[in-house]
Amino acid sequence: MPHLGRRLAAVTAALAISVTTGAVSPAVATNQHEGDERHTGKNPTATGYGGAVSTVDPEASAAAIDVLRHGGNAVDAAVAAAATLGVTEPYSAGIGGGGYFVYYDAKSGKVSTIDGRETAPAGIKHDAFIDPATGKPYPFTPELVTSGVSVGVPGTPATWERALERWGKFSLKKALEPAIEVADRGFVVDDTFRQQTADNQKRFAAFTSTKDLYLHDGKLPEVGSVFKNPDLADTYRLLADKGMGAFYNGPLAEEVAKTVQNPPKSKDTTLPVPKGSMTTEDLADYEALDQDPTHVNYRGYDVYGMAPSSSGGTTVGESLNILDVFDLPALKADQPAVLHHYLEASALAFADRAKYVGDPAFVKVPTKALTDSIFGKERACELDPNHAATKPVQAGNVSSYDGTCPAKPAALADEKDTENISTTNMTVSDKWGNVVEYTLTIEQTGGSGMVVPGRGFLLNNELTDFSTVYSATDPNRIEPGKRPRSSMSPTILLEDGKPFLALGSPGGSTIITTVLQTIVNRIDLGMSTPDAIAAPRASQRNTASVTAEPAFIDKYGQALTSRFGHTLTPSGDSFTSASEIGAATAIEFLEDGRTLAAAEPVRRGGGSAVVVKPSK
Repeated sequence: MPHLGRRLAAVTAALAISVTTGAVSPAVATNQHEGDERHTGKNPTATGYGGAVSTVDPEASAAAIDVLRHGGNAVDAAVAAAATLGVTEPYSAGIGGGGYFVYYDAKSGKVSTIDGRETAPAGIKHDAFIDPATGKPYPFTPELVTSGVSVGVPGTPATWERALERWGKFSLKKALEPAIEVADRGFVVDDTFRQQTADNQKRFAAFTSTKDLYLHDGKLPEVGSVFKNPDLADTYRLLADKGMGAFYNGPLAEEVAKTVQNPPKSKDTTLPVPKGSMTTEDLADYEALDQDPTHVNYRGYDVYGMAPSSSGGTTVGESLNILDVFDLPALKADQPAVLHHYLEASALAFADRAKYVGDPAFVKVPTKALTDSIFGKERACELDPNHAATKPVQAGNVSSYDGTCPAKPAALADEKDTENISTTNMTVSDKWGNVVEYTLTIEQTGGSGMVVPGRGFLLNNELTDFSTVYSATDPNRIEPGKRPRSSMSPTILLEDGKPFLALGSPGGSTIITTVLQTIVNRIDLGMSTPDAIAAPRASQRNTASVTAEPAFIDKYGQALTSRFGHTLTPSGDSFTSASEIGAATAIEFLEDGRTLAAAEPVRRGGGSAVVVKPSK
């Protein structure tokens, strides 16, 4: 079989337009441009046969398609794409982070999942996020996120290895070939990469290793230049040769632990950079977990998602169970009315998320109740079809429900959201009908800001997903060995046992609402999958106002405010001032046997959808 890495440049060229960029030194990751030709470009929609992929990045999509064209299956292609995203989208994903992997097996018709969420070190303290100098919580950004104490034990390497062991055809070595090729030859810097580097300039400058890689000679990478990461290529080669055991044991594990315990601070940084407690024992003890998916039925579709430690499957599932009580397809001519129901159902489900969901190894999570259609029917009693409820709404009673309208339970305080938007998602299918929906992240844009010296990858800041202040009654309180609650929501819908739609998104806690709104758009409002993704978004997470993209406010704001009493606030990430909500990817499986891959046409600069054999 031809070397996959050598094929990748040709595949990328076939997918995209060319941009003039330049030669760079192979010794360090640089950003110059003088004469070499590289290829870039994105197509948000593709229809055809033989397998499909949708990601945020053309290099990652090219890697996945190359694997599919050379006999690999959806799992092999997903790992190849994820590893490539670690090169080209390093501020959103990489081996220093974690994620959730959902897989549909065509032969058995079964949906399975892997929980690759990061874990807290054994030595973490309940007051880890409290500044000893003040006795108050560290400011979330940039202080807490830029630290060793925010780093969880990475789960992504173990997830890749476990997925390939269970379902893959390729070896890890073969699956990593495309990413190694891209890291060696470099990728073209776009506006998003430069802007994200600029947004993180102060944080990156706080660490010698990060400054050397991403702020070469103290400068931001230029748009159109070529960015190489030979250190990451060498790290991937190590893992390809030795397996993922080389990440969790040995010299690399020692270097990861050392970076967390003694961050490589620059002499001139003013950031406090609290030290973490992660040890080599924490790394050696990490395990990616096999677990059953969540499952609900929505208007005849079987909807499978990610069970806790993610809150995605329970919250999307509960929301759908609430909405299933109402005949929304009959209202599709009145889009504001449908969107009102969506927003109110989401608030109810988020109230239950806050009260009940955490790591099931530490908290008794009522997953069965939260995804029970009878519980959803009872929660629907709280949804007024004509008026928005005052937020925060109250949590339901999972210990006693029968589907009838109950007396109101005690109110629950509003939940503070500390999940960051910087994550990435991919959707992959193959010619055998297998499907992967995979969401992975390093949390903050740029993670903790710390590159492991000489290894070419950033470490996550996922522990900031724990509640900042410890409470013995909080299901998401900090505890040693625990997985922080996540909102990642990789989701697969089946119709009569066969794939109908697979989708997911980045976006912190707005991941849940992005996936939910896309499902409502597709099934209840009858939009095509590309239109369902492109439609303007809003997110209600049991807060006083609805966070909404400006386009959503322009289109629906007056009706939702005057008719239903919603308060809408323009979206904007406090770290980057981005106004976008989510960046979804999806594949729909058409009745004629074709697959329709869809990505964002605009958000995050647009996504990249590709099929193995395009339709004529």
